[in-house]
Amino acid sequence: MHHSSFASHGHWPVEATAELPTRSPAVVLSPLERACVETVAYADVFDCALTESELHRYLVGVEADRVAVRTALASDRVAGGFLWRSGGYVTLAGREQLVERRRECAEHGARLWPEAVRYGALLARFPFVRLVAVSGALAVDNAGVNGDIDFFIVTEPDRLWLCRGLVIGVVRWAARRGVTLCPNYFLSERMLALDPPSLFAAHEVTQMVPVGHTGTYRRFRRLNRWTDCFLPNAVGAPRVIAARSNRHSRWSLAAEWAGRTSWGGRVERWEQTRKIGRLSRRARGHDEARFSAEWCKGHFGRYGDRVRLGLRERLHALQLLPDAAE
Repeated sequence: MHHSSFASHGHWPVEATAELPTRSPAVVLSPLERACVETVAYADVFDCALTESELHRYLVGVEADRVAVRTALASDRVAGGFLWRSGGYVTLAGREQLVERRRECAEHGARLWPEAVRYGALLARFPFVRLVAVSGALAVDNAGVNGDIDFFIVTEPDRLWLCRGLVIGVVRWAARRGVTLCPNYFLSERMLALDPPSLFAAHEVTQMVPVGHTGTYRRFRRLNRWTDCFLPNAVGAPRVIAARSNRHSRWSLAAEWAGRTSWGGRVERWEQTRKIGRLSRRARGHDEARFSAEWCKGHFGRYGDRVRLGLRERLHALQLLPDAAE
């Protein structure tokens, strides 16, 4: 979010020139041990140290309970050089400095979360909004000092662009109060099943934190059960937000009634044509940015490609690439 920060852990991926830890190819890991290392390597792409609980939830490709994961982390093969553990955090060996950064991000995130819940609950009651979820760096408590609040928003079909226009009004109002909101992904209820499946997309789906509208969230997760192939332990929402009621107010219901008229349809088509044209010109060369009547995906940074490259580099340095899931 937009600055294009919809990446899984929110922080811009480490460049290819970064110094990465290396390993001798002689060590043979079990499937669970390999999954633990790959999971930490994925987070390392975003300069993110993981808690052991997060490592379990986002374990790549292997379903396992917490005890099994803890045992794998303590094995001589893993603890002997692949991973480093301290104070409940796990990093790649040689990347221990990420623990202090993660603690600082968590402290900053603790200050952002009340604003995220406040504005998320406000947007959830807006006309045509059917789901609001916190995404990006804040969702995984990895937002830097200059981090912002990213939102994923599901709308009523055929009113996505009208809804987006109303939401942008809140973004501008919040900016005057010193709060940066980035609603970078709008999706129609007709298009809840995301495509194509990937590890990157699975992280996006399983890491977002819904602010109310739990019925729509459950349907969204059910239609994207392919995430279980990549992150089988990431069941349900990562945290529960005790937000106020998402019931639409009288003004919101009245606005929806007006918006469903032929006049509302004309406004929707006008805003859709105007913004798709403008955003599409900006998106040239950015394959991940997509705009249509059913979605507004403002991802201009080629994050998916950069994350895949970053993970590949780390697995190569760790001598795990030949058999690791990409």
